[in-house]
Amino acid sequence: MPSIAPRYKYLDALTTAFVVILLVSNLVAQKVCLIGPFAVSGAVLLFPITYIFGDVFTEVYGFAASRRAIWLGFFGTVLLYLMGTITIALPAAPGWQNQQAFAVVFGFIPRILAASLVAFWAGEFANSYTMARLKLITDGRKLWTRTIGSTVVGQAVDTVLVITLTFIGTVPVRTLANMIVTGYALKVGYEVLATPLTYLVINRLKKVEHADAFDRHESFNPFSFAGK
Repeated sequence: MPSIAPRYKYLDALTTAFVVILLVSNLVAQKVCLIGPFAVSGAVLLFPITYIFGDVFTEVYGFAASRRAIWLGFFGTVLLYLMGTITIALPAAPGWQNQQAFAVVFGFIPRILAASLVAFWAGEFANSYTMARLKLITDGRKLWTRTIGSTVVGQAVDTVLVITLTFIGTVPVRTLANMIVTGYALKVGYEVLATPLTYLVINRLKKVEHADAFDRHESFNPFSFAGK
């Protein structure tokens, strides 16, 4: 996968942080946490941050940089799942008593695995595409309309896909709808509250990187890596 504008000082570090946060959120997703009256996956605390990264990539460096980060995150997650499955299948050494605990942490149900990958891929691309398009429509003004607007679209795609693909046919439709609405509201609320931080990071990066991308001639094909 080709590099994006090597002159940028922080892009590689941000991309690495994005992938690490994504992988860690996948590892902690299996714990169900009680936050107030809500029972939610541990990933709710971390995964929405990847959408903030998506906003930063698209706003500062352009859609091509965001596309590269999304694919790196996608393949990194696939590798995590694959190595978890292989390592669980290998026989445990004599005297090692933690096989069951290891399998619980690193074992992934195929249906959940597929749902997570599809939802991540579609949601992140929907977020970045919306961000880039809104920037062109607003001519770079009113950043909040892009950060919130892209979150509304991207998280809708992600939440509907991941919950539907994971639970359809196993829970009543009413329960499924409630899970979607609750998860969506929490994720969007999280990122709306993070808007001041997103502003701070984006404005700082624009100054130090001397970058402010407008994707007027960019291909928005998620499978195209030619860039501008």
